[in-house]
Amino acid sequence: MAATIKCTPAELAALEATLLNTSGNVPLHDRFRALFTLKALMSRAAIDIISKGFDDPSVLLTHEMAYCLGQMKDTYALKTLEALLDDETKAPMVRHEAAEAMGAISSTSSLPILKKYLADPERAVSETCELAIARINWDQSEEAQQYQVDVKRSQDIPAYTSIDPAPASSGLLRPRLSPKDTSDENVQKLRSVLLDTNESLFHRYRAMFSLRNIGTPPAVDALAAGLVREDDSALLKHEIAFVFGQIQSAHSVPALIQALENQNEADMVRHEAAEAMGGITSPEVLPYLRKWMAREDCPVVVRESCEVAIDMWKHENSNEFQYANGLTMVASEA
Repeated sequence: MAATIKCTPAELAALEATLLNTSGNVPLHDRFRALFTLKALMSRAAIDIISKGFDDPSVLLTHEMAYCLGQMKDTYALKTLEALLDDETKAPMVRHEAAEAMGAISSTSSLPILKKYLADPERAVSETCELAIARINWDQSEEAQQYQVDVKRSQDIPAYTSIDPAPASSGLLRPRLSPKDTSDENVQKLRSVLLDTNESLFHRYRAMFSLRNIGTPPAVDALAAGLVREDDSALLKHEIAFVFGQIQSAHSVPALIQALENQNEADMVRHEAAEAMGGITSPEVLPYLRKWMAREDCPVVVRESCEVAIDMWKHENSNEFQYANGLTMVASEA
């Protein structure tokens, strides 16, 4: 688990003012930095502050708030997340993220409300509920228990600390617990599962995270094939874009650009592609991010993602120690 940080009550109040934009003139990217600083606090006080922000008009920011609540993995956040999923006036991206966050927290108490929305008319919401239920059930399985035993025995440090919607495919690959199988044969097996629309979404996600953990150019190519294909789950494609942001491989840039440039693609996929590009230091991504940030016909969530991505790109190309530097910002304003 990532290390937590501590702050004074005054610093906490300043982070709240930044996140909630109480002055009315806080740039969106600064609000993001405050959000991820609050996430790093891993405290219930931080959860309370984040929970105050869901009336904000920015779908991008509020969906990211829901994501952070899930990553904090505290059942204390479930009341807020359940209310978000249950509010059908909220944007589908926010409701989907609330359901995913419940899967990350993985409490069986969330199963009734997740089952309630399995038939939600918004596909991204219904599919996320399906995934979250599968994740919670998997966490109660013998496979999951053995996985935890293996983790404790392993001396490897996980490359990725995020709480994922699904575990990597243990039948095909058990990353970080034994030598990585980067063979072409294994990558092709995982690619086949990823692209098989007859497979359950949960298994396709498991193959995706296995490919992420391999991270070689052939694995990235397999993921790219899933990102740019037509007539598939936007939820799956947006998660592929997300893992590209984690891998931070320049090899993924062409597929990410293609997704961002595709105006027929779902907003949730294009927004995630933009944010992933912000995490890659390659200079070729900047013109595309600036282009869509300036386009008046660009969906708001995509345009805002480009703004945040440019800030992330600047961070990745700077000497800054960490992106979640809300406390540094607070100190500089004092």
